[in-house]
Amino acid sequence: MFSPEGPSLRELTVQALSSVEHGYDLLAPKFDHTPFRTPDSVLDAVARALARMGPFDAGLDLCCGTGAGADVLTRVCRSSVTGVDFSAGMLEVARGQGAGDRSARVRVDWVRADARALPFGPAFDLVVSFGAFGHFLPGELPGLFGQVRRVLRPGGRFAFPIVAPPRPGTLAHGMLLGFDLAMRVRNAVWRPPFVMYYRAFRLADVRRELERAGFAVELLALPEFGHRRDGSPRVRMVVGRPTGER
Repeated sequence: MFSPEGPSLRELTVQALSSVEHGYDLLAPKFDHTPFRTPDSVLDAVARALARMGPFDAGLDLCCGTGAGADVLTRVCRSSVTGVDFSAGMLEVARGQGAGDRSARVRVDWVRADARALPFGPAFDLVVSFGAFGHFLPGELPGLFGQVRRVLRPGGRFAFPIVAPPRPGTLAHGMLLGFDLAMRVRNAVWRPPFVMYYRAFRLADVRRELERAGFAVELLALPEFGHRRDGSPRVRMVVGRPTGER
């Protein structure tokens, strides 16, 4: 699962016994060599889909990590891109990655902040996020989505990819179930907690919470990943548009 440049078992253990923030501070230098980073194939597919919707002016990468999503935004935004994350370690790596170098016309800024209390007004035309929602408890999603709606300008969009869950009985489903159980046991016996519950981020629940937060929701299939046997897309892009707008 990990390349030779990735973290050792000892490093992962130390990370898993830390808080989410400190754990990612520790993991940051090797994060891009782990399966936790969103694959380039997904990033590129989202960039192509957004390019068909745009262009946009100012973009925000929510929970930006080492900046892969910010790099996507530099392809579809004309003026500025902002990455926000609460891990100082991840932001330090992101600053050194050179997101936006391919397009000098786009200003890229990095801000350390909690996504549940964004320090911005309505300043963005597009907000994206990649692979971060498992770090929020289901009860936190309404507030998180409300923050996103608050920082969007009129006509803005909130977009992120979501992968179809593995089918029960498959190896992938068993691994996901085992990981979820391990995290719950860990958090029951160890403090501080490390929130990473990806099974809890289900499309039906996400759509409902987005609508409650004031978004009209559109689901766009990413054709690069094909369909499952029942005809449903393997990967979708969820697009939220603040209600009351055309």
